[in-house]
Amino acid sequence: MYWVAGIFAAILLGCADRYGYHRDEMYFLAAGRRLDWGYADQPPLVPLIARGISSIDPNSLILLRVPAILATSAVVLCAGWMARELGGGRVAQTLSTAAVAASALVMAAGHQLGTTVFDLAIWCGLTLLVMRLLRTDFQPHRWLPIGALAGIGLQDKALMAIPLVVLALSLALAGPRKIFATRYFALAIGIAGVLVLPYLWWQGSNGWPQWELSRSIAGGSSGTSNSPLAFVLLQFGLMGPLLVPLWIFGLYRLSRDIRYHAFALTYALLFLIFTLTGGKAYYLGGMYPLLLAAGAVGLAPKLRDHRMRAAAVAFAVAVNAAVSAVLFLPILPISDLPDSPVLAVNYDAGETIGWPAFVRRIADARSRFAPDADILTANYGEAAAIERFGPAYGLPVPHSAHNAYWWWGPPAEGRPVLTVGLNPGRLARLCTTPELVGRIDNGVGIDNDEQGRSLYLCRSVLLPWRDTWPTLRMLG
Repeated sequence: MYWVAGIFAAILLGCADRYGYHRDEMYFLAAGRRLDWGYADQPPLVPLIARGISSIDPNSLILLRVPAILATSAVVLCAGWMARELGGGRVAQTLSTAAVAASALVMAAGHQLGTTVFDLAIWCGLTLLVMRLLRTDFQPHRWLPIGALAGIGLQDKALMAIPLVVLALSLALAGPRKIFATRYFALAIGIAGVLVLPYLWWQGSNGWPQWELSRSIAGGSSGTSNSPLAFVLLQFGLMGPLLVPLWIFGLYRLSRDIRYHAFALTYALLFLIFTLTGGKAYYLGGMYPLLLAAGAVGLAPKLRDHRMRAAAVAFAVAVNAAVSAVLFLPILPISDLPDSPVLAVNYDAGETIGWPAFVRRIADARSRFAPDADILTANYGEAAAIERFGPAYGLPVPHSAHNAYWWWGPPAEGRPVLTVGLNPGRLARLCTTPELVGRIDNGVGIDNDEQGRSLYLCRSVLLPWRDTWPTLRMLG
């Protein structure tokens, strides 16, 4: 199984510098330059990692993505270790690691630095530790690394709290309940609480913006938000359609296993919760490596001495891997993307293309119409891109009222403002006669979120920023 993880990591590394930065990666770099105990839309773990990488080489996209590649490779290995924990031999371990490496979600998450990839890795690590906790030779001290890893996970994503609570509830309902009757369980909760306390303090001191953001995402504000129906349907494509029978078989086997029944119950409860609350499809992604491992353990005996059957399974995994790679890794040339199904399936692919051209257009408009203007963008991705590529054109640090950028302050008083992508309603609250000075064109025909955005110049704002800025805040 180790060779599978090695090949997987090599493929991700080979693709790491194709296309370009994702908007979120540039945002993490911007947040890392303003390290804090928390942010409006995330805990501090990933910005801290981005800060550490940028201190080594601020311009290397490959280096920035190395932590994500390592985390995803850990997910692949965890699947093999889970299969071993479930009693699977070499065939089951290899099949489980290959299936996870071939999955759409794991490839997509591993290609870029983000909270999702660490969420997957941490949840898989927690799952493996809990499985070992459930061994017949119960050793209560195993709660301690679970508490530490849970605390780190909460510093990656506050959403981690939901599966943690659901797993604990499932264990209490399905048993064995004796694992909670130890002081080490309380110590584990204490360790997790201490690790996440600084982030909670920041959120409480700033009005709990994460809660407001979560409601906004559930209402569809994110580019990857899903309706309840879409959430359900996308579960069948999250790992790849050809892997659906394997993980369904794994879910069935876990539901029939007295020792691990709690994991099947956890999946069912999380499925219900995220469907009803407007969760994104990938919120359930951390459960699938275990389901695939359980399915592989059940399938492996049926492959022994059956070459045709084994070849069919290997072919299905290989096809799933190939399709996932084309759709979720930067395999195709950019010129071929507009005529391919990639952008329709993989929203994030379009968000990694055109940022240098985007900033170049803004720099050109500013130099021609108002060389002393501050810059105000509609969203954090636009502002973060200007921070990343703007210094080459002498652009100032941009501003935005979106997410964490709002906390980082408004433009200077008394200066003209070049706005990027603001809608007419927001423009009307800034100035009476905005001048259209340009439009964004990435030059490669990619219809992403920034293509066609308008650039307006406000030579003077209606009110002082201290009055206007509080009304512009936007979370989502």
